[in-house]
Amino acid sequence: MVENGLFVQGFRAAAVRSGIRGKDRLDLGLIVSDVPAVAAGVFTTSLVPAAPVILDRERVAGGRARAVLVNSGIANACTGAEGLGNARACSRLVAEALAIPEAEVLVTSTGVIGMQLDMHCFASGVPDAAGRLSAAGFDAVSRAMMTTDTVPKTAVRTLSVGGRPVRLLGLAKGAGMIMPNMATLLAFVVTDAAVAAAADLQVWLRAGADQSFNRITVDGDTSTNDTLLLLANGLAGNPPLAAASSDLPAFRAALDDLLHDLAMQVVADGEGATKLVTIAVRGAGSDDEATLAARTIANSALVKTAFFGEDANWGRIIAALGRSGARFNPEQVAIRFDDVLMVENGLTLGAAAEARATAILKQQRFTVGVDLKAGSGTAVYHTCDFSMDYVSINADYRS
Repeated sequence: MVENGLFVQGFRAAAVRSGIRGKDRLDLGLIVSDVPAVAAGVFTTSLVPAAPVILDRERVAGGRARAVLVNSGIANACTGAEGLGNARACSRLVAEALAIPEAEVLVTSTGVIGMQLDMHCFASGVPDAAGRLSAAGFDAVSRAMMTTDTVPKTAVRTLSVGGRPVRLLGLAKGAGMIMPNMATLLAFVVTDAAVAAAADLQVWLRAGADQSFNRITVDGDTSTNDTLLLLANGLAGNPPLAAASSDLPAFRAALDDLLHDLAMQVVADGEGATKLVTIAVRGAGSDDEATLAARTIANSALVKTAFFGEDANWGRIIAALGRSGARFNPEQVAIRFDDVLMVENGLTLGAAAEARATAILKQQRFTVGVDLKAGSGTAVYHTCDFSMDYVSINADYRS
């Protein structure tokens, strides 16, 4: 039994110091299923996808995978034909080390854009990682994939499917360049659940991502490397899950909850962040307009710096609403900080309300509630504050 609880039947993992980030940093991780697994993936919407994204999109379309390789330090993005060739070479090294088909290997990278991978590190690091695989290796992988993250991000969910115990384990990294559709975000979920069809698993994963990783923002920037992968190896022995399965709602609820947990860990660990803030919009003309409103507030640098300064500056919030694209009458807007109503009908409720709202902003977690009173549309986004440390971290990122 793995003491930290980070295990799933039939999956093994390992991480090593390959030299990509110097001799003292874990920087190369490997996750392997003992049997071919049903696979699904969601990737960056950027028009500048990294080489691993290009390769993984192609392979995930086949619906099967056995292994995931991840490196930190170098993103292998904007690296041209050489970079794509290196991504394929990395997968070939894994396939050779594990004696599995190369088409069943997925590769992921995170780090500095524009640099080529040092393939010497992979030539020695991949066989090293393959030789260290164990059921207890997931904690090490969660650390090897970190860049500016301050903590590893993991989550586990368990449930019963067809009378059989099923387990899901998720790992994620991400702290900056976070505004999915998707974010410098890598996330891997493995489960021993049996799934009938990769196409169904893809639908469930995308729906879960839309309500989790695609509802967070740290800085409004979308990465070249965003990748969310889900592998289901079926070793739980449950009747294979399909669209009509009676246990499907429970499985999807567990998956959605795990993804939401990981997403919240990502935004809470935003670069330099001191506060985790939920933006909840209601009363919009549609859910899409509510999303526009919530996303614009969540990404506003002026709003986020006010959060850091613990300043209940509602004027910045209503100004962000005004440019969001959502339609509303500003003379009907209400704004709350947790349960403190500060703005009604577009006007401040005065100094006493502001003082109560300011007290709310001193908390590490709080909700900004906005009612546009223009319809029934709702949306929720999660963000963090902008501190001086965010500037320092990103000014020094390559130095």
